[in-house]
Amino acid sequence: MIIYGLSTCSDCQKAQKALEAAGNTITFRDVRAEPLTEEELEELLIEFGDCLVDHTTNDYRALSTWLKNSEADAQISSKPKVMARPVIQDGDHYYLGWTDEVQQALLAN
Repeated sequence: MIIYGLSTCSDCQKAQKALEAAGNTITFRDVRAEPLTEEELEELLIEFGDCLVDHTTNDYRALSTWLKNSEADAQISSKPKVMARPVIQDGDHYYLGWTDEVQQALLAN
């Protein structure tokens, strides 16, 4: 499994800890230190669309008006911290967030 997020994100840390405790091997990818490639970002946008941008954060509110009106790929490329997280890749399946629904899907195995 791969977790895309931020090393300082508490939800990312909780997800990693729980998934490792369940016996999964996790690769953590800090998108600030190692930004998504254009291909990776495109794949995630196909999967999640505009939901991939967290519009509730201070980082999003700090974006320029031009960026706020831009496409999600421009927003995330410009400021990786606006990406909703964690994004968890389990084989060919992607999950967004660490909600009860995501936990049930990934920890029920």
